[in-house]
Amino acid sequence: MNNILTKSNKISAIFACLLLLVGAASAQLTLRSAIDTDKDNKADYSIFRPSNGFWYVLKSGGGFIFQQFGDGNTDRMTPGDYDGDGKGDISVWRETNGFWYRLNSSDNTFQAVQFGAIGDEPVGRDYDGDGKTDFAVARRTGGSMIWYFLNSRDGFKSVQFGITADYTAPGDYDGDGKFDIAVQRPGATLDSPSTFYILKSSATTYEAIQFGLSNDSVVPGDYDGDGKTDLAVVRNGANAAANLTWFIRKSTDGNLISSSFGVTGTDQTVQNDYDGDGKTDIAVWRDTNGTFYVQRSFDNVISFVQWGSPSDYPVAWYDSH
Repeated sequence: MNNILTKSNKISAIFACLLLLVGAASAQLTLRSAIDTDKDNKADYSIFRPSNGFWYVLKSGGGFIFQQFGDGNTDRMTPGDYDGDGKGDISVWRETNGFWYRLNSSDNTFQAVQFGAIGDEPVGRDYDGDGKTDFAVARRTGGSMIWYFLNSRDGFKSVQFGITADYTAPGDYDGDGKFDIAVQRPGATLDSPSTFYILKSSATTYEAIQFGLSNDSVVPGDYDGDGKTDLAVVRNGANAAANLTWFIRKSTDGNLISSSFGVTGTDQTVQNDYDGDGKTDIAVWRDTNGTFYVQRSFDNVISFVQWGSPSDYPVAWYDSH
């Protein structure tokens, strides 16, 4: 930061820095708190075991959670902070009946809410900016994609945005603390460029940005720590043994970050903020040995934690599409 010579300028600079810190928290915070069960501002290592319906959580602050919750045959992991206490709640969405089931971390109570139908895709995020995860589904019908929301503050609404061939890619792309509706649209072939269409909550029109290829997976996150979701994709290698390649378009300046991290045939993407610096870390979970590998953003060191077994599902995988 440049030297500041006057007292008034120092006060202004300190205030500006505080605003930046608040903004930086907004995009990453809800994603991190979705699987931060001990509220230490670090994502916990969490897996779901379909064979017995147990969640296994290794808390970054120490200790662990073993909780049977959900059905591996019918349920999809939908972690989030639904009660607004800053801790991740164990939650699933059951496609067969459209129910959201969760355990509130604030008081350990069970809640069930019916929202959605067979064939929908759960996309629960904080769309109204009140610090609580909202119930939301994306429905593909009649060639269109319709988003349905049951917001914790603003109630029910629906928005038609996207087509049936699109992939969902919600994120806080404008940094206003509210998640935006967004999709990734594939091109004509797997090797064709894809286009992201973003309907920002702070704007009245959508934005279209060509980024990545049609066959890339979407791995949204705030990788540069500016409070905005960055466009990010992961590309498979030529074969199962080849590395995954991450491509990230920084919202700060539009510059590209690329990183070879992970293995195509064995790894699932689990990006989140594991080191607590407010930036999304590039990370994968390896099915063959049940190990999390994290490229820490604050020092670029690769750390690994063995947690889980083959055929488990890492909970942080819910935010990849």
